[in-house]
Amino acid sequence: MNNSNGLSMDINKAVAEYRKNFSDQGLEIKAGLKAALIDMDGVLYDSMKYHTLAWQRMVSEQGIASSRDEFYLYEGMTGQETIELIWRRETGKIPDADTIRKLYSIKAKYFIEMGEKELMTDADRMLQALVDADVKRILVTGSAQSSLLNRLDHDYPGVFLDGYKVTAHDVIHGKPNPEPYLRAQKISGTRPEETIVIENAPLGVRAGVAAGSFTIAVTTGPIPIEYFEKEKPDLIFPSMSALADAMPNIIYTLRN
Repeated sequence: MNNSNGLSMDINKAVAEYRKNFSDQGLEIKAGLKAALIDMDGVLYDSMKYHTLAWQRMVSEQGIASSRDEFYLYEGMTGQETIELIWRRETGKIPDADTIRKLYSIKAKYFIEMGEKELMTDADRMLQALVDADVKRILVTGSAQSSLLNRLDHDYPGVFLDGYKVTAHDVIHGKPNPEPYLRAQKISGTRPEETIVIENAPLGVRAGVAAGSFTIAVTTGPIPIEYFEKEKPDLIFPSMSALADAMPNIIYTLRN
């Protein structure tokens, strides 16, 4: 457990404010933490640097100018939604379904060609704290990237049980819509106040907050902290290592 008094006070304050918001809405928190709803890219894998390069390459080849950094801001959206957003902005039109599938396949091909993606440092410690506390773990990702999804059980054995995953294939609306996290709450059989969301992207944070979960942002990429603060997560951590250190304290506080 992290022994920083300052951090402990921040966690206590965040949990108290979260619970007050519930009571202000006439809702009652009847139980403690039961499930963690966990993003994949940028949380479990240090993969966003590859996603952004693959997106920029594919889009540029279609004659559309883009910056690599803008794709960090789209993280959490499904591939279809990302393509629709860019094409609507640049051409005023949305490609047909076949074209979208072809464009996403090109992006996915470039991502795979970049080789094996590194595990996020200390994500295993963060997950182990959840396992040790018997908190259910549900993967919630806007990705359909099989090259990573198929590695999860090998890289994080025993963490995500069968059926405890929500991907781009399982939703109509990706993040920032709360649908992915609402679906994860249903899968885990929990109410919003019994869950935490762990996210590294502003759009994912927005989805977690909208779903009513206690939402934790961890800044593992180049997005300035101001983008996260605007989405009003309950806690923000500067690294996965910092979150891993604090996770036992977070679990304890949410259960008491």
